[in-house]
Amino acid sequence: MLCVCSMASSAKRRAVGLGENPQENDNSSDESPEEEEEDSGEEDSEASEEEINEEVVVDFEAHTISTNDFNGIKKLLQQLFLKAHVNTSEMTDIIIQQNHVGSVIRQAEVPEDSDDDDPDEVFGFISILNLTERKGVQCVEEVKELLVDQCEKNAGQSVTKQLEQILSDTSKPVGLLLSERFLNVPPQIALPLHRQLQEEISEAQRTNKPSGKCHYILMISKTCKEATKSVPRGGEPKEEHEFVNAEEEFFFEQAIIKFHYSVQEEADSCLSGRWSFDDVPMKPFRTVMLIPSDKMPAIMDRLKEYLTV
Repeated sequence: MLCVCSMASSAKRRAVGLGENPQENDNSSDESPEEEEEDSGEEDSEASEEEINEEVVVDFEAHTISTNDFNGIKKLLQQLFLKAHVNTSEMTDIIIQQNHVGSVIRQAEVPEDSDDDDPDEVFGFISILNLTERKGVQCVEEVKELLVDQCEKNAGQSVTKQLEQILSDTSKPVGLLLSERFLNVPPQIALPLHRQLQEEISEAQRTNKPSGKCHYILMISKTCKEATKSVPRGGEPKEEHEFVNAEEEFFFEQAIIKFHYSVQEEADSCLSGRWSFDDVPMKPFRTVMLIPSDKMPAIMDRLKEYLTV
């Protein structure tokens, strides 16, 4: 088991339910049983509201991907692809088989008295699939078909033609970069994960293992846009897509092909109704980006600047 990073962070308790705030158990009530009973309805309401805003400190670690991570990885892939016709089981199998690249995020230490039923729960993962060397594999062809179809609908014929040419050029491999995590996992963990992945990709290329260095990096990011936006005087409203994984905006800046497509019909709200930015209703999108791999050093510099704590 390889641990590549460990960090402490505050996490929204309602998002995962990682246990109680230790301070709660230290505070005893001064009220009598009768008073507690009378105020129970009001207190339950207040407690529920307080619980939403509570934060707990959780340590996360990244480990080598194993067969035990199948359900966790598949769940995160389903969160990304929603109802799209992509075989996430097959994709998960490939990610596990090529575990010389990629990591999973788990809680560092789960107390014995924790309410967590699964101490090995996957809170996130990172990996890369070389779409070129896996040409013909069902899930790979389904992803390419999905992206070409959405590109044609949302970016036009010229961009679609460029994307198709790049995906079919076997001399310049395209790698699908997958970086998924729960909302409560802080973005700071992305920096060591991406660093480790780049090292593993270089090593895979040196030893001729699958998913070695690619000429292009392809990403599908979860993004949202305000459901209602006022039109400024004298023009159309500026469309601003918020990245759920904030650091992925730096990949967007370096992309040579980029477009958005709506998944409104596949999800009730952004991330299945569990998220909004500043309590503003958001429409869920997917943002597709194609980045030349030689832009990765610049992206890593931006990640370091943004995520270093």
